Amino acid sequence: MIAASPQSSQPSTAPLALPAWQQALAAAVTDPAELLHLLQLDPTLLPSAYAAARQFPLRVPRGFIARMQLGNKNDPLLRQILPLGEELVTTEGFGTDPVGDLASRAAPGIAPGVLHKYHGRALLIATGACGVHCRYCFRRHFPYGEETASSQQWQPALEAVRADKTITELILSGGDPLSLNDRRLRELTRQLPGIAHLKRLRIHSRQPVVLPERVDAGLLQWLDSVPLQKVMVLHVNHAQEIDSEVARVCGELQTHGVRLFNQSVLLRGINDSVNALSALSETLFATGVQPYYLHLLDRVQGAAHFEVPMAQARQLMSDLLKVLPGYLMPKLVREEPGHTSKTPVPF
Repeated sequence: MIAASPQSSQPSTAPLALPAWQQALAAAVTDPAELLHLLQLDPTLLPSAYAAARQFPLRVPRGFIARMQLGNKNDPLLRQILPLGEELVTTEGFGTDPVGDLASRAAPGIAPGVLHKYHGRALLIATGACGVHCRYCFRRHFPYGEETASSQQWQPALEAVRADKTITELILSGGDPLSLNDRRLRELTRQLPGIAHLKRLRIHSRQPVVLPERVDAGLLQWLDSVPLQKVMVLHVNHAQEIDSEVARVCGELQTHGVRLFNQSVLLRGINDSVNALSALSETLFATGVQPYYLHLLDRVQGAAHFEVPMAQARQLMSDLLKVLPGYLMPKLVREEPGHTSKTPVPF
């Protein structure tokens, strides 16, 4: 009789599976040819898409693509992420630092990634990574390699916040701060309870919208561990971006004490109509998200084709006020370099 071989007592060397959100992020579409194929779009769009993507790469999660209409090159979600030849046109009045971020560095060479533009608030560029590359992004030319807090770890940035007792709110921005994994987020925020003058942590993120998998148990546990008031400002431009999964994760965030607001950008051919803007406000509010800002386009080079003329923007807001209650009206604003707040645009 042959004795059975004992089972090996060696520990398994199989790699740990990545969280679902990181798998989805890794699987994002980055090749314009694949994007056009998935959406059954005219392949003649490809040469200009490749040319534009060489300057600012394509990146879009597959779940976001699934909300786009097949065969429709004017789909409002597609237009936000499809590289176009218009991006290569140099337009007078458009630049590489349209909101003056680089002039707002708190301590160049000492605290990289800290921007201090507004009284009481400091903005920390936590990472240059983002789950989606929006073609109108005002930081598409931002030197993330030099101006990200994580490039020299967090300590210098946190010390800059600790030293300024006028700062009551720390804003995490990017890129998208939720592109960082939970361990890095905990590393960033573990010292915040020791900064007595801080009251709020604000997170600017598009991840719950374009990559709702990011709102998982680990992220919610991290949020629960931060003993500050928590605000998350989402970025939704069109009601079509909000599906049942986005609505679900917004509910999860609220259950864990996160107050949700939304800021949009007024974009030609995407949301520049009363119907689109009213549907967006109604859908946001039904999801528990408060409409907050509607930004005029930041005049970044490569995005001029998205700009809505000022007169049209004002008329849209006047007409929107006729169909929405006041609490669903976003504030029309623009950001101007050197100003100490967003500039309201009267209409």
